[in-house]
Amino acid sequence: MTAGPLMLDLEGTQLSAAERLLLQRPAVGGVILFSRNYQSPAQLLTLTDSIRQLRPELLIAVDHEGGRVQRFRHGFTRIPAMAKLGELWRKDPPAGLALARDCGWLFASELLAYGIDISFAPVLDLDRGVSEVIGDRGFGADSDAVEPLAAALMAGMHEAGMATTGKHFPGHGGVGADSHLEMPIDPRAMAQIEAQDLRPFARFSQKLRSDDAPVTDASLMDSPSMDAPLMDAVMPAHVVYSACDPQPAGFSHYWLQTILRQQLGFNGVIFSDDLSMAGAEIAGSYAQRAAAAMAAGCDMLLVCNQPQAALEVLHWLDAEGFTDAARVSSMKARRQVRLDVLEQSRRWQQARLQLAALTN
Repeated sequence: MTAGPLMLDLEGTQLSAAERLLLQRPAVGGVILFSRNYQSPAQLLTLTDSIRQLRPELLIAVDHEGGRVQRFRHGFTRIPAMAKLGELWRKDPPAGLALARDCGWLFASELLAYGIDISFAPVLDLDRGVSEVIGDRGFGADSDAVEPLAAALMAGMHEAGMATTGKHFPGHGGVGADSHLEMPIDPRAMAQIEAQDLRPFARFSQKLRSDDAPVTDASLMDSPSMDAPLMDAVMPAHVVYSACDPQPAGFSHYWLQTILRQQLGFNGVIFSDDLSMAGAEIAGSYAQRAAAAMAAGCDMLLVCNQPQAALEVLHWLDAEGFTDAARVSSMKARRQVRLDVLEQSRRWQQARLQLAALTN
């Protein structure tokens, strides 16, 4: 069975009977886990195993960026906010790049060991000092900081065997409103957005060559991950860029097709951001939000924390015949390390110590 285009969430730390039936619906293609789904490492492994036993093709995801956004904490390495890596990079660029790569490798390896396919990372938004919802989730205030650090982090994720997701296209850092709670509007002209916010997405949409990649430490270039685009997927922002298009980016043919696909040449996966967020309400009912996102070009729809809304979207997908999201299969885990092997790794041990120093 192929995976469908809907990613939904679960209520607790184990699958209920109703969820077992739900996950077997053809239009379901993924599961996103939250803190409420995590009790202990052993429980997490049991949960992911139970999902795999039902449908091994399902994509299992989590938001595990670090800092404020890390769903699994006890039993996992504490990942600092990406701004901490930015601070280190400004003081010591080679050290910052090396630790960014080790950070990506470490958190991806830990998640993969527990059956998680992807973390929705990294954040490519610029921290302009305007958006509290972004803030220290970003590597820095300008693309000159974001590009090298994000490249190193994504190279580390690829090295571990995890696909990457750049968010929130084309940049959420220029608005103060939180799209979880309201509809942000960014009035800037396209030229302003292109000059900074769009640059990391543009740079990572296509293959990075060793002669132009934004990683300056030669040791970081010695990786087969540089032979393909570092950014495997994109998650667009629930933000209206009013000078460019009246629709939020995630519902916008202009942003997802004209700019991302055609102008930037991105051929990877497009995930919608959560359709239950306030920033998605502009599109109407949940079925209408799903229709707008699919029409704009999203490959997979996220519906979180609203079980009835997920059912509404599922019924709409069934009625429309959307049961195959073939492109999303590229996001599945590419390799997996055993946890005991990982914990004996000198690299893992040293990276943990260095990351701990940044979180204190």
